[in-house]
Amino acid sequence: MSLINTLVNGHQGGLKHEGMTPMQKIALRFVVLGILYYGVSAIEGMMMRVVAITPVPLIDYSRFFSVMKAHPMVGFLGSTYMIVFGAFLFVVPFLMKKPIFSLKLANATWMLIGGGTFIMWLAGFLFSYAPLHTLYWPLPADLSQFAIIGELFYVVGVTLIMVGTVLYSYNIFKTIMYTPEGWDKQPSMELFKSAIGFTGLTNFFKKKKTEHLVDLPVAAISIGTIVVGLNAVVIMTAGVLLLIFLFGAAFGFNLETTWVDALLYKNIFSWGLDLIADGLALIFVVGTWYLLATMITGKTLFMQNVARAALFVEMVVSWAVWSYHLMSDQGQSDSLKVISGEVVTALELVTLGLAVYITLVTLVRARPLKMTNELKFLLGGLLGFMLAVPAGLIQAELGMNQDLHNTQWFIGAHVHVAIIVGLTMTLYSAIYFLLPVLTNGVKLYSQKLATAHFWLHIVGGIGMGAFMGMAGIDGMLRRSIYVDGEYNTYMIPAGICGCLLLLAFFAFLINVVMTVGVKGLIGIYSPATMNTRECVPAQQDV
Repeated sequence: MSLINTLVNGHQGGLKHEGMTPMQKIALRFVVLGILYYGVSAIEGMMMRVVAITPVPLIDYSRFFSVMKAHPMVGFLGSTYMIVFGAFLFVVPFLMKKPIFSLKLANATWMLIGGGTFIMWLAGFLFSYAPLHTLYWPLPADLSQFAIIGELFYVVGVTLIMVGTVLYSYNIFKTIMYTPEGWDKQPSMELFKSAIGFTGLTNFFKKKKTEHLVDLPVAAISIGTIVVGLNAVVIMTAGVLLLIFLFGAAFGFNLETTWVDALLYKNIFSWGLDLIADGLALIFVVGTWYLLATMITGKTLFMQNVARAALFVEMVVSWAVWSYHLMSDQGQSDSLKVISGEVVTALELVTLGLAVYITLVTLVRARPLKMTNELKFLLGGLLGFMLAVPAGLIQAELGMNQDLHNTQWFIGAHVHVAIIVGLTMTLYSAIYFLLPVLTNGVKLYSQKLATAHFWLHIVGGIGMGAFMGMAGIDGMLRRSIYVDGEYNTYMIPAGICGCLLLLAFFAFLINVVMTVGVKGLIGIYSPATMNTRECVPAQQDV
């Protein structure tokens, strides 16, 4: 009976949603949906792990490639975007000690991204729309393979997500730059320059340093937001292109797919995809590292000016690294392969190395530290990127790229380790840290479950990436199905590690639900009773 009571009402009374501010509720609405979409993506990932070991009648080829299409999109746009945007819409006004610019825009953002993700997922689940990440023209517009309704669902879903992303970006910068009612006039342009790291960069060349008007974590969030906003423009443009061909076919006009240059399309789309990877999976993560390091230690960040300048450089670098995706394309310019694919991409090792060093030194200088959940997962996130970025750079070289880029090495040792270990463990660290702030001090249900979550996730994530990477070195291609168990030496242990990841997620999910209670979870989505734009209740000690 006590377990049922805890499940319904939460640990030690659980979450009292009546005492929450609108901003706390909005942030948790993002996070809860993001966690659920992560679960969907994890289950889809395990479906592909199973098929990689042995064909399954329930998952035919059409279904397999539909899952392959939906899996990264739900994981990135549905889960990561939701968690990151919700956290940052709360953190920016919280750190700047000013009200968010618009609660209505924040509410609209989670609805658009959450609803858009579901519609996009239905394109694959109901209509088997699976054009391999819409990367290879004219495959996305090939209506001989895919139904018009499937493409329409996909484009509408992604467009809603991108509109939500634009609203998020606008809300973040308006919050930084606007002057709240009753405040003295804020220096909007100076705040903007400080937020994007321009002030930090110019300070390197000045004897008299300009004062930073925004905290470093806010600067990191701002820089990442610019990159993510650019990505939204690219993806929406691709969506408009698909709609033109879709409506042409619907009304009997057979538009020639050759009107679109396939190589140019792939360059532009790859640029947009890498803006996600670098804007969100690197810049946002680095900003979260800096925020967590300062919050956990209570100390200022080591080498702050260098960190600010490095973030600005990383933003510029992120605009020019896409070409390593096309190093094996014979039509791609050799200069782009070398300059963008090799030289510029190598700079990410420098910028990320600086971020890891700065974060670790900040933690070391504050010893002794208690090994809290947020600290453990922060260290796990650092380790994930320390493994994944060199794995990516290995294949960002003309010779190695031809051997590794289209194999399981790239998607396993690089992408999955970066996202599952580096990015996701950083997000988990932020969730554990922000949970008492967002819930007005609710106590975690089980430390044992949190510890199990950590070890299952880090062992499962690194293990799965390692075994997939070994299969890639042995020649196993990505986006392919092997029906005779040729690579089961690697795929069976990779599948076992995938099971560990799934167990880790359920340990975390159970812990969160038992902490806040089902009533509390439902209450998050009810209208707030407190009429305030502040982040936390006035009486809460923050």
